[in-house]
Amino acid sequence: MIRNLFLAGVGLLTLAACGEQPVSRPPCPQGKVCLTIGNTSEPATLDPHKSTGTWEDRIQSDLFVGLTQSAADGSTIPGMAERWEVTPDGLTWTFHLRDAVWSDGVPVTAEDFVYSLRRVLDPDTASEYASLIFLIKNAEAVNGGKAPLEALGVRAVDRKTVEITLNHPAAYLPELTRHHVLYPVPKHVVEKLGEKWVQPGNLVSNGPYVLKAWRLGDSVITEKNPRFWDAKDVCVDQVHWYPTTDAISAERRVQRGELDINTDISSNRIARLRQTMPGYVHTNTYLGVTYLAFNTRPNSKVPAFKDVRVRQALTMAIDRDFIAKGLLRGGQLPANTKVPPGVANYKPSPGPYWASWPLAKRQQKARELLAAAGYGPNNPLKFELKHRNSADPMQFTPALQSDWKEIGVQVTLAQQEGQISYADYRVRNFQAADAAWIADYNDPTSFLDMEKSNYGPQNYGDYNNPAYDALMAKAGNEPDAGKRADYLRDAETMMLNDAPIAPIYFYINKNLVNPRITGWVDNIVDHHRTRWLCVKSGG
Repeated sequence: MIRNLFLAGVGLLTLAACGEQPVSRPPCPQGKVCLTIGNTSEPATLDPHKSTGTWEDRIQSDLFVGLTQSAADGSTIPGMAERWEVTPDGLTWTFHLRDAVWSDGVPVTAEDFVYSLRRVLDPDTASEYASLIFLIKNAEAVNGGKAPLEALGVRAVDRKTVEITLNHPAAYLPELTRHHVLYPVPKHVVEKLGEKWVQPGNLVSNGPYVLKAWRLGDSVITEKNPRFWDAKDVCVDQVHWYPTTDAISAERRVQRGELDINTDISSNRIARLRQTMPGYVHTNTYLGVTYLAFNTRPNSKVPAFKDVRVRQALTMAIDRDFIAKGLLRGGQLPANTKVPPGVANYKPSPGPYWASWPLAKRQQKARELLAAAGYGPNNPLKFELKHRNSADPMQFTPALQSDWKEIGVQVTLAQQEGQISYADYRVRNFQAADAAWIADYNDPTSFLDMEKSNYGPQNYGDYNNPAYDALMAKAGNEPDAGKRADYLRDAETMMLNDAPIAPIYFYINKNLVNPRITGWVDNIVDHHRTRWLCVKSGG
């Protein structure tokens, strides 16, 4: 790995070229390598068992390492587990831990992993991601308070061996174990400090970095962990993570040298930035989808959303081609399905019945469906679309408003900071919601499990179809990969025709990266862990 100094000892203010704003960077200790990263949003928490956002995951992945971890190219490699094996039936996995310690010097043991997985599923933790690990034996019963924590299918065989027993085979488990909800937390600290364990000065981690400071609304600061098992190969000594909700402002900060990286770009500026900032723009295929959710709860302020005809009308009337190719223009693809192309272990769904129709035919059908449901010129459907204030939603939500106006629907837009929006979605404080989902692991279930009736807070529209649940269960218990893919395809097609959600476009990941940064590898999961990064000499 290249080892050198980047802006070591830089003063707080360095004047840029004449007429430009001054460059403002935090001072970097003499002889150290420092990075400044724009991270889209303020974290709600750094507790890996209670967070949900990619902006939180980026920081947490520097603080913690799970049984597996992401390599520089996004692939799954050993983490805390040096190796593992699985029984022939695919149900019992045994992970063998490396020698490692927490940042306070206490050894990391198998019991920390047992404690951590039980903590995720403990109803008192209220982890919004608990359902992600319902594949573990007895997990759903534990989370529902119907079985004791000790019934969970996880045990410490000895201090360095973790055994996980599943309800059904899941070849993707090593990819899932790198997810933040499966990170270990220090039992000896959490039990002593409770909720305060995650505060600066208290947080003990097992990853390449430790938490130095968290200044709300300003920055999170992490520093190299000298006790990390591979500390000798970690180049960057200090990282300042900044919330950057305004992508264009962040773009200018990267251009001035205040930020080394920003983790988002306004899509319609990508072509221009390739010309004005050559070498900075990084885009890549991404396992993600932007979609809308309709609140179908009985107490919803828009009872019309309980009518499938209304949901279908709103979904089919969207001009996805214009949004993806004419408005955003960053390489996004129009989406009529939730599962993106290229996801492993899948046979693509043909989409809803109207997927191949031209826009004019869809609009006419949408008007007919609305009329059948009792809505028209004398009784227009009215509702509010709540959306994130990040770069792309700010562009495409007015287009949705216009599309729906064409079929006689009146929509008001309500923008919020992304973290606040998702908090509202999880408690169903919305009528219609703009959301996005990035795969937690490369399998269609990462997208389709969310619409299962037992999934919890992230099934934003509370979709509940026993037939869908049954197909998903059949897929989960099917050992034949081809038949499993068939069940998943049929389940997605059923769900799309029920229209609890409206897919809009498939993501690309897009980052601005100073060309002096080394070790950056564009990849399909958009994982760029700081431990793999460094800086060219002469920067």
